[in-house]
Amino acid sequence: QVQLVESGGGLVQAGGSLRLSCAASGRTFSSYTMGWFRQAPGKEREFVAAINWSGGTTYYADSVKDRFTISRDNAKNTMYLEMNYLKPEDTAVYYCAACVIVSLTTSPKGYNYWGQGTQVTVSS
Repeated sequence: QVQLVESGGGLVQAGGSLRLSCAASGRTFSSYTMGWFRQAPGKEREFVAAINWSGGTTYYADSVKDRFTISRDNAKNTMYLEMNYLKPEDTAVYYCAACVIVSLTTSPKGYNYWGQGTQVTVSS
């Protein structure tokens, strides 16, 4: 089992940047596929990005491709989401999640563990 804690959210102007972190407990972090999701008020939780156990394979939603970068440091049990050129439509609660299967998945149902979320607000 793994526990996840997100940090780094906040208020930023459009065009700005933020870096989210997801700190994981436990000694098996490196075995998990990891993902970032977000949920805006009144909307369903949506996939943002995913990364495989080694960090060698990543996948992004079209809406964030070329603006966001997912990465991980297995030695620090931490995953990151670097967000650049932020837009007001990026405003949401951002969640990190861990998946026990090897292949990258974009469905929230495919993830076994979730953090509590961190708010990102982008003003226009």
